[in-house]
Amino acid sequence: MKRVNFWGAAIGAGWTLFSLSAHGAAPAAAVDVDARDAPRGIERVHLTLPVKPGKLTLLYPEWLPGEHSPDGPVGGLSALKFTSSGHALDWQRDADNMYAFHLSVPSGAASLEVSFEVTAVMGAVDLNTPRTSTDNLAIVLWNQLVMYPAGTKSDDLRIAARLRLPAGWGSGTALPKAGGSSGDTTQFAEVSLTTLIDSPVLTGRYFRTLELGGTPAVYMHLAADSQAALAMPPETLEHYRKLVKEATALFGATHYGEYHFLWTLSDLIGVEGIEHHQSSDNRSAERSLIDEDLRNSSNNSLLSHEYVHSWNGKYRRPAGLATGNYDAPMRGELLWVYEGLTEYLGYVLSARSGLASPDNARTEWADVAGWAQSHKGREWRPLVDTAIAAQIGYTQATEWVSRTRGTDFYDESALLWLEADTLIRSRTSGAKSLDDFCKLFYGAPSTAPKVVPYGFDDVIKALNTVLPYDWRGFWTERVYRVQPKAPLAGLENGGWRLTFADQPAPAQRGDAAFYKSTDLKYSLGFTLKDEGAVITDIVPGTPADVAGITPGSNLIAINGRKYSKDVLSDDLAAGRDESHPLQLLLLKDDDYSTVPVHYVGKARYPALERDSSKPDLLSAIMAPKT
Repeated sequence: MKRVNFWGAAIGAGWTLFSLSAHGAAPAAAVDVDARDAPRGIERVHLTLPVKPGKLTLLYPEWLPGEHSPDGPVGGLSALKFTSSGHALDWQRDADNMYAFHLSVPSGAASLEVSFEVTAVMGAVDLNTPRTSTDNLAIVLWNQLVMYPAGTKSDDLRIAARLRLPAGWGSGTALPKAGGSSGDTTQFAEVSLTTLIDSPVLTGRYFRTLELGGTPAVYMHLAADSQAALAMPPETLEHYRKLVKEATALFGATHYGEYHFLWTLSDLIGVEGIEHHQSSDNRSAERSLIDEDLRNSSNNSLLSHEYVHSWNGKYRRPAGLATGNYDAPMRGELLWVYEGLTEYLGYVLSARSGLASPDNARTEWADVAGWAQSHKGREWRPLVDTAIAAQIGYTQATEWVSRTRGTDFYDESALLWLEADTLIRSRTSGAKSLDDFCKLFYGAPSTAPKVVPYGFDDVIKALNTVLPYDWRGFWTERVYRVQPKAPLAGLENGGWRLTFADQPAPAQRGDAAFYKSTDLKYSLGFTLKDEGAVITDIVPGTPADVAGITPGSNLIAINGRKYSKDVLSDDLAAGRDESHPLQLLLLKDDDYSTVPVHYVGKARYPALERDSSKPDLLSAIMAPKT
């Protein structure tokens, strides 16, 4: 028997869209996706769901694991139609919940057909229509391509996906296939809705797959906007193979059947990293692998961070984030563990694997320490509030973020976990470390993907097993109470102190190239975006703040000369004194003004200085274990 699918191609008996589930008597759902128009930002969907007659509410995924916020891109939904037995059904969006759609299934119907398109465009003003494709590549996100009945647990809905890609494009995913591919179309095995949404597909015209070793096996899939961008240097490849070994040594077990790094190399898609249990969706600049400055940037810890999430965030997950579906609000109070410890371990594994040289690794910690000092919002807002309000932090404007705080639970928590690590090492004379906590909390036995929720008490119990100590008081004081001073005790206990240099380190030059900006937070007091020379965040109490400069202003000239990076660099290199303020010509809104900025000294970039009076625990933490 044959039927015609929604794009008009014949489907043979082996490609039916609706079948009995292999995991029980209930029929499985099926989703058929045509992504051939993905370069234009359009994907077409045909979804078949098992249903019963009567009133039905379908939900579009809203709260997405790893994003910690209700940003499912429902604003990109179009051409929505519901049919049953060939008859179109009326539907109505819920007046309060924009992700809910109400309809009535007619008597005698056993299945519902849902068709729609999803769109993503360049220049979207928020996360509701993110760009996920270019002319040469695409990231297929299943959360954009499904709906599910209200009240359904994502583990309980079985679904089989079929995907058609542009001709000749390669692809990579952790989603298991069912019998391979037919031309440009792949039929995937029946899985739970949880697994489907947790398994994006990376595809592209310029595509490459690399084996990274490991048991179970680990793969890296690269899609770029040019063939040249795929040319990963051999030594970089070895560092990623080393990453797999170091992560396995750190945790002592794995919780995936296979692992797939999906890495998008494009200047047209924003920088991003989203964790999944058996894969990660990583996005960075097109020349990240072939430009020396970019290879030195802090972005070299992106993949190690996302890899750690397979253990911390996917396998072990705070109970408030383990909701079981995509419509229940997530509670992010423990993101200082979920993201903060992952940030810490990402830095550690980046160093242990060689992705960051010892000098670059120390520069990363210096930058984190300097950043923490610049965020004056700590004077009124405890760190835990940035975790509880994560959904605000991910979408808020960057202007004035030093006053308001943003997603500070990443890097500030990393500093706190560094302090915890140095405390354990010091009190046990090096016999124990945070590595022991990781093995205990995230390690053996190795398992298939599953979620083991935890709470604050579980973290305290595990830490006390490694080292009996007042851990509850430690975290309560640092996370749950206002702390006006940046938490630099971990660096200091580790044998290093924060200082400032007048020249950027290689990693800082890499960050400037990667983020296309100039960091002047520690001298004049602002960050300058390369495009349009736009002043972004201004640090409270700095010369720029005292001068009354406003974020969003364009820097036109310096001391009467047209602005360029060289003009600014030369001026700061010469040094400033109080008798000769820096004259900045600014354009704000439609008005020009010359603003005197009183700054004494040269450029300042965070750096670490060795304190020989203390043991070098930081270097011990960063040292390879395999």
